[in-house]
Amino acid sequence: MTPFARGYVRTVDAVNYRIGRVMMYGIFVMIGILLWSSISKTFFLPSLWTLEMAQFAMVTYYIMGGPYSIQLGSNVRMDLFYGAWSDRRKAQVDAITVFCLLFYLGVMLYGAVESTSYSLQYNERSPTAWRPYLWPIKIIMCLGIFLMLLQAISELIKDVARIRGEEIR
Repeated sequence: MTPFARGYVRTVDAVNYRIGRVMMYGIFVMIGILLWSSISKTFFLPSLWTLEMAQFAMVTYYIMGGPYSIQLGSNVRMDLFYGAWSDRRKAQVDAITVFCLLFYLGVMLYGAVESTSYSLQYNERSPTAWRPYLWPIKIIMCLGIFLMLLQAISELIKDVARIRGEEIR
């Protein structure tokens, strides 16, 4: 593999690893928000913002943790045949199927950018009682999808290297 490909894989993997490790603690943010929601409904006036903020935290948690999940190979596979294959055969199949993922992520990113652009242009707000602006969460979604796209390309490069008998770490 070329030095550029090795550098790309190392850089993307390092960035997504660090972001993924930070996002692991996002579960505690959601727990805190939902705990406050329960306390405020029981002892005070119910908060208008808690449900929607918990949803935004959850979206951030899984969209920003997605690239880390891909990196770890934590995605779901049908292991009927895959588990018995050699590492080279797995890399060959993964190299083919990653193009479906790249297409899907490309379409998602296009839609996310269009939606974010609309949201910023018209100051789009949620139609709930709290009415938060939607552009911050849409920007996070664009960033997460973009990082997932970069990670999928990194995995493709690693698969091609495995097919050639090399290993990129």
